[in-house]
Amino acid sequence: MTDQNINPDSENAEPREPMDRDDQKVDPERGAARGSGASAPEPRSEDGDTASVDGVDDLIQAEDADVETTLSENDLNVFVEAEQDLLADMRNDLLRAQAELVNFRMRVERDRAANREAVIAEVVRTLLPAMDDLSRAETHGDLEGGPLALVAQKLRGGFEKYGLRLVGEKGEPFDPNLHEALVQLPSPDVTINTVADVIEPGYALGDRLIRAAKVAVHVPAE
Repeated sequence: MTDQNINPDSENAEPREPMDRDDQKVDPERGAARGSGASAPEPRSEDGDTASVDGVDDLIQAEDADVETTLSENDLNVFVEAEQDLLADMRNDLLRAQAELVNFRMRVERDRAANREAVIAEVVRTLLPAMDDLSRAETHGDLEGGPLALVAQKLRGGFEKYGLRLVGEKGEPFDPNLHEALVQLPSPDVTINTVADVIEPGYALGDRLIRAAKVAVHVPAE
């Protein structure tokens, strides 16, 4: 019996593949139960092989670890540089504080020495009239064989321990910073102003002039 619904072009149509109606509930290849719904396709590589999901996860974790390592190294470098800068600043501050302390100590010692000399100079200045009297008596020979000679010697020795020294000596060049000229005597024997005689000796304590020496001065003759 002829089928009226047969397509006249069926002779030229490509044969259809038989439909797979495998109703098995267990997948023979995977050995797992088949689900009722359509399962998601497994990832495949470019050559058609199924890609390993675990391998992709490992790759992603490795990249994340590299990023974290890079960030950690950068943070560590920044931290190290900051610590080095802080240590350098602290070292500079320490050196500056030490230098200031040394300068302070030197200034204190200098001021202390200056104050000490000022006190000694004031005491010596008050005793200079007595020293002058003893010097004049010694010049006239009044101290020879007397008790005042020993007193004068002890007094001068005590002042010398503090650095007291005489200023003004016959024959030395005239220095207006150390000498006070009371008399000027022209002389052909000198080419510069020279101390001719010491009328009253001067005294100095270290670099501090307590009293200038009063002298007579030879000046070059015209």
